[in-house]
Amino acid sequence: MLRIIRFGKRYWYVMLVILVLLFAQANCDLALPEYTSKIVDIGITSKGIESPVLTRMRVQTYEDLLLFSDESEQEIIQSSYQEKDDEMILLNDITDEDMEELRSVVTKKQTMLLMFYSTKDEAKAMKNELAKSMNMPEDTDFMSVFRKMPKEYLTPVTTKMEEELSKMSDMIGESSAIEFASTEYAAMGVDIDRIQIDYLIEQGAQMMLLALLGMVISIIVSYLASILAAKVSMNLRNDVFQKVVSFSNAELNHFSTASLITRSTNDIQQVQMVMTMIFRIVVYAPILGIGGIYKVIQTNSKMEYIIVVAVGTVMLLVLLLMIIAMPKFKAMQSLVDGLNLVSREILTGIPVIRAFNREKTEKERFEEASNKLMKTQLFTNRTMAFMMPTMMFIMNAITILIVWVGAHRIEEGNLKVGTMMAFMTYTIQIVISFLMITVVSIMLPRASVAATRIEEVLKQKIEIKDSKAATHLPEEILGDIAFHQVSFTYPKGEEEAVSDLTFTAKHGETTAIIGSTGCGKSTLVQLIPRLFDNTKGQITIDGIDIKDCTLESLRKQIGFVPQKGILFSGTIQSNIAFGNGDCDRDELVKAATTAQAMEFISDYENTFDAPIAQGGTNVSGGQKQRLSIARAIAKKPKIFIFDDSFSALDYKTDRALRQELLKQTKEATVLIVAQRISTILHADKIIVMDDGKIVGQGTHQELLEQNEVYQQIALSQLSEKELNITNHGLEA
Repeated sequence: MLRIIRFGKRYWYVMLVILVLLFAQANCDLALPEYTSKIVDIGITSKGIESPVLTRMRVQTYEDLLLFSDESEQEIIQSSYQEKDDEMILLNDITDEDMEELRSVVTKKQTMLLMFYSTKDEAKAMKNELAKSMNMPEDTDFMSVFRKMPKEYLTPVTTKMEEELSKMSDMIGESSAIEFASTEYAAMGVDIDRIQIDYLIEQGAQMMLLALLGMVISIIVSYLASILAAKVSMNLRNDVFQKVVSFSNAELNHFSTASLITRSTNDIQQVQMVMTMIFRIVVYAPILGIGGIYKVIQTNSKMEYIIVVAVGTVMLLVLLLMIIAMPKFKAMQSLVDGLNLVSREILTGIPVIRAFNREKTEKERFEEASNKLMKTQLFTNRTMAFMMPTMMFIMNAITILIVWVGAHRIEEGNLKVGTMMAFMTYTIQIVISFLMITVVSIMLPRASVAATRIEEVLKQKIEIKDSKAATHLPEEILGDIAFHQVSFTYPKGEEEAVSDLTFTAKHGETTAIIGSTGCGKSTLVQLIPRLFDNTKGQITIDGIDIKDCTLESLRKQIGFVPQKGILFSGTIQSNIAFGNGDCDRDELVKAATTAQAMEFISDYENTFDAPIAQGGTNVSGGQKQRLSIARAIAKKPKIFIFDDSFSALDYKTDRALRQELLKQTKEATVLIVAQRISTILHADKIIVMDDGKIVGQGTHQELLEQNEVYQQIALSQLSEKELNITNHGLEA
């Protein structure tokens, strides 16, 4: 998860805002159960009276409170109240500390007074029991007796009653004191129903405002999290693309094309989804859960052990399922790669598959890859599907346990109904917070694997890059290329692909390279634009080591036509002007004419605006090669490299193209890799390669006379008669 968050570190300020908002939302959500508790315990049970401390009372009540108090308690009461008139006593404006002290005093006194003031059957029964113990008649007016009783006689009675009251829970004592306050207010003509309604409206309105505020914050957080995730995924796609574009062939060979596509799309999509969830749920859930635990402790319900049981059960379940599902999630991404690879191979090779009647076999291969992915997905989905109902069962079981334990505590007078409801709500919030994490944990393992795969691309060491001391290759160069004892070994290769190559290719000349298949011809020319870096020796252009030049300035001087012509989706114009964005119409026509491409371009209704499909699938192999050659010509480089780029052309087109090309490349350095002798007959220098080494250099005539390898290649393609005619200076 931290790895995913690190992807968005450049947007730390958005994360900070979201975090602050989540704390604000948690405060709103955690405050709601408190209001529920107040509405039930105070608004309904206590009729809106929050404190047993009377804000006003009758003079007689005031005197009765003093009657049951000792000297220190009387001092507290007297300092807290003042006489308004002969009928009413008012509460002074006192500090919170003094209020708590007064509350502890009057709670017990008002509970005793309630018994003697109340006309309820329970109070009458208690008074009759007291009268019987004091040998007094039933229905005795105890308050009249107590008021006339000397203090020394009253004190033992008061002490005994306080001892009996101490056996009651504090909660029952406070409820009784509040009931006395309600009775006193009613006796003074205060509308108790109005107090209750006003309290319920006030608390309900505050509760509604908090709920609305929480909803607004939730919407803002979701909006910001979505934007953050979208921005991060966009940046990741750009970073991965930029990284892949900078890969040399060695790095590209490390990752398959199908894997890179999956990492750039599916893997980044997984990260985007989870990043939204992280800031909407994963971060919020612990805040809500910890806050809920803190609130539960504050309720003083003595049922905290239930939270421990609930959280422990949930954590055990999540841990168990993660241990089971995590390996499968890791395997799933590799299986997606495999399916993409098979799909890409089949779709690309449909003509070959049909030609060899392999449809059934390839279908079975695709189904095998698809079934492996399906079985893995079914396993993980079934595992995670088991999680949700189990979590709901745990939550419902915890609710039943709270009601069971809470009911007994309420019956004992140690818990209020509203407090139990608040505890239940907090417990559900805590469990739901873990439930939310559990839901997200379905995606977290897969996203974690996806993040690892993305990081593998981003952290891949690039072997071919500009050195710190690299300088720009001058704009105006001659283009003379020199190989000085150059060798190259492919990454993880045991033997050198080419070794000890030494030759010079001068500007204004055509240097051809020929040899048997696999002798290292293409490898040689790929070293010049640094598609691979030579492992030994030195390659220079105009005496400058190519490793001392920036890649951009080096490749800007090279027009490279690879073995396999590659076209991009767009138009003929966009493909020819691919290396020269400033190419005008005349230059397009000139490049296409030189490459012998105007022959088929003019057949299109839109000529240069004719569409080219992805990969150039709507043109033939020869047309694709000619457009690739035209693209190199339009770039106007100082160095041309043709890597067996005439193989799909017929002899007539090949000859015409080379004649026109010679006119356009008089001042340039031209390197041609070829299989056909006819393509390189008139090259200024021909380099013969065999088994990765140069075994001969010279003109066609010189090599034909002196080089055995060249002779074998020539004889395999041309008859002795044709070679003899050629030897007299005529064209083959």
